[in-house]
Amino acid sequence: MFTSWKDSIREQRATVFELLEEPVKEAARDCEEAWPERGSLTDVLLSHFDAIPYCTYLYVVDMQFKQISDNVGSTGRITEHYGRDRSPRPYMKEVRPDRDYVLSDAYISLSAHRPSLTAIRTLYQDGKAVGYLGTDLDLRNVPAKGELYVEPNQWQQIKGDPAIRGTVFQQTRVDSLLDKNIDQFVSILDELIVSRGVFQSVLHFSSSRATVWTMEDPYRYRILQSDAFLDPDVCLAYPRRNYPKDAEIPCENISDILRGLKTLRFADDTIYLRSASLNIFNGLVSLTFSCDGSHYMPYAEFLDKDSAFWFGE
Repeated sequence: MFTSWKDSIREQRATVFELLEEPVKEAARDCEEAWPERGSLTDVLLSHFDAIPYCTYLYVVDMQFKQISDNVGSTGRITEHYGRDRSPRPYMKEVRPDRDYVLSDAYISLSAHRPSLTAIRTLYQDGKAVGYLGTDLDLRNVPAKGELYVEPNQWQQIKGDPAIRGTVFQQTRVDSLLDKNIDQFVSILDELIVSRGVFQSVLHFSSSRATVWTMEDPYRYRILQSDAFLDPDVCLAYPRRNYPKDAEIPCENISDILRGLKTLRFADDTIYLRSASLNIFNGLVSLTFSCDGSHYMPYAEFLDKDSAFWFGE
């Protein structure tokens, strides 16, 4: 399993690079023999299209990135791109004189508005570079390799809206209905997480609601509004379920985390907790304050910090 999304990208790109290298090289060799006649180049592209995996379009451009062939796609020859100036496109800016073959970073295509990649192979005549073979791929058609990356279990701080930060000292916390019933709310949420299958919850203190996801139905969320957290019977609407053994957060720490969130909500009337979330499987607690700054931190680090750490003595 990949340790970060960047590691995953590197692995996926290496797979695509290797997969395309040989068939693109063969197509480029035939393009060099057909150079520079439009019809001959297009015929070569048509003959190679099916041999290049996951290809969306093939085309040839000169050294100024002006297209000198027709586009070739799954429907065959596409004539309207002949003469097109591709120099503004991001993939053409990645051409390197020291490499015959490059795979671009992902970009958004102009026609389909889809994340795409382009493999670019340099074409030669008598040892001199004369143009490039472009191979476009829609990321939707490229199969993923390996497993999904794991979100790093480390503290991350993210700045929010500058407009909110600029006026933070002009605001004061106003007690919401949730604030006025915070102890009951914490008890209900603790029950739902520890004994009723809720594995992720997002608490919106100011708007008096919580959004929860259950292991029983993980693709849909439920919204707990005031009528729910004012009624302990709401727990009966969620079937009993044993706390998962593979959860990162031990069940005995859930109540401590929820009490810690309560403390941050009431610790200061200007800089106060506006929303928070916790996920028992990745072990992270997120905090968003009235200044719109957000923190994502491992639960153990969260429990180690008291209000003095956040707001001073």
